[in-house]
Amino acid sequence: MTTCWYLYLVRTRSGILYTGITTDVIRRVEQHRLGTGAKALRGKGPLTLEFCRPAGDRPSASRWEYRVKQLSRTQKERLINQPEILLDDLWQSLATVAPRGRQDAPV
Repeated sequence: MTTCWYLYLVRTRSGILYTGITTDVIRRVEQHRLGTGAKALRGKGPLTLEFCRPAGDRPSASRWEYRVKQLSRTQKERLINQPEILLDDLWQSLATVAPRGRQDAPV
């Protein structure tokens, strides 16, 4: 049985969008809120979960996370507001561009 991973975006008090992956979104966001999650989010609350989507297995989720982190703020906002449109665009770009330092393109 393969564990399902999720891609998520959390907004900080100042409006910064943090991108992460996890197998349990509720647990992970709570860790961020308690200050035991990512160091980048400590003291940045309150935090709001803005986006969450299944991302497949761990390698696929990591590729999605990398790709979303490369997006501009405007593109991330579009992902939040129109996920079905941008996810299709992202999938196309993932199929043709491998992350830096990797020789194999995502499938």
